[in-house]
Amino acid sequence: MGLFGRKNDTTSTTKGTTKGTAQATAPAAIDPALAALTGDYTIDPAHSTIGFVARHAMVTNVKGSFRDVSGTLHLDGADPSRSTASIDVRMDSIDTGNADRDGHLKSADFFKTEEFPEMTFRTTKAEALGGDDYRVTGDLTILGTTKPLSVDLEFNGSAKDPFGNERVGFEGKAEILRSQWGLTWNAALETGGVLVSDKIKLNFDISAIKAAS
Repeated sequence: MGLFGRKNDTTSTTKGTTKGTAQATAPAAIDPALAALTGDYTIDPAHSTIGFVARHAMVTNVKGSFRDVSGTLHLDGADPSRSTASIDVRMDSIDTGNADRDGHLKSADFFKTEEFPEMTFRTTKAEALGGDDYRVTGDLTILGTTKPLSVDLEFNGSAKDPFGNERVGFEGKAEILRSQWGLTWNAALETGGVLVSDKIKLNFDISAIKAAS
């Protein structure tokens, strides 16, 4: 079941004759289960992760995440174009499993976390791709530089947790070139290439709780 709607198949055949092509198509009825998801949600930081993967020394991947993520979603169960998201990430919450590396990433070589404490994402467009797949496009701001970013999302479903919270879940992925946001530090390797890749893979696991009506 998709979040924003289902593909409306208005064509059927009987004895080789196509029906519906010569008649006006009635608007698809809104699924009550989907309509019930419409509303405002708060991201649950304890069950949400924004992660990244970078190539290191041309031969291996380094994975990391940000532990401090907050934000809000507005979901529209009938019209995906009216759905929005606003996400804030504390940059000094970066965690790659290595304290020295984390310290370097917080420094002036990379994220300059004292000067630019947050990374933000504000959606400008949302669209249904079919089934449970969606795409959101928005403005990603890092180091004070704002560039557009599209994120492909999969809707994982909705549920009421044991505490009575109505939850929705999404997972998504995107890729960026960090140099486009001013993240240009690098070191050359003796064997050729550089220490840190320009391309960064982003992954999102978001759990959000619906606000009480």
